Amino acid sequence: MAALLVGPASADWGGAPDDADAETADLAERGSSASSRGGHIGVRSLMLEDVRTARERDPAARSFIEVALCYPGVHAVWAHRMSHWIWTRGVEWRLVARIVSQIARAVTGIEIHPGAVIGRRLFIDHGMGVVIGETAVVGDDVTMFHGTTLGGTSMSHGKRHPTVGNGVLIGAGATVLGPVTIGDGAKIGAGAVVVRDVPAGMVAVGPAARIRPGAAGTAHGPWDDPAIYI
Repeated sequence: MAALLVGPASADWGGAPDDADAETADLAERGSSASSRGGHIGVRSLMLEDVRTARERDPAARSFIEVALCYPGVHAVWAHRMSHWIWTRGVEWRLVARIVSQIARAVTGIEIHPGAVIGRRLFIDHGMGVVIGETAVVGDDVTMFHGTTLGGTSMSHGKRHPTVGNGVLIGAGATVLGPVTIGDGAKIGAGAVVVRDVPAGMVAVGPAARIRPGAAGTAHGPWDDPAIYI
């Protein structure tokens, strides 16, 4: 890990290779931005960006090295970038990708299927119990708290997990189910159960999530706690 952080960035955990199968290519196309679909960026740069993101969004973070060594959410994102890269190499590599993701799950308590498409600067705070399904797509600058589930509602082999836009905040214990779309800048309150689309900038709260107007704010400014809308 240390070598990746300080060494040259010669590898790329970007998009799928030319011979990736149609299913993987289709899922990648569901990404909310070019970088969510796997823009070209070196491993070292991507890892440094993940650490900077955690430091910016967690007031408890005291130092770069603390985040790099002690934040399971960051470790889970790193492991997913590796497992997803392996997953997109082809069907014959997918067992290896699953093994990598299972090791990460055991170490971090966070389960991200290697088929999921994850954008840049995802921050998973605390992390324990987070589950992200195979066909989920997560945009850039998303923050998730512990206990979040991006799950499916059917046994379909097609798109069955949520698509989360850019700048979305998902509170602790929230459950988002099915091929729903969470619009850019939306907020999902702690403990909410979401089974239908949430428009951009709106707030979904409650066990049977209701949609209300979102609070004004900038993408990089302080976030209101969605619980205030309950």
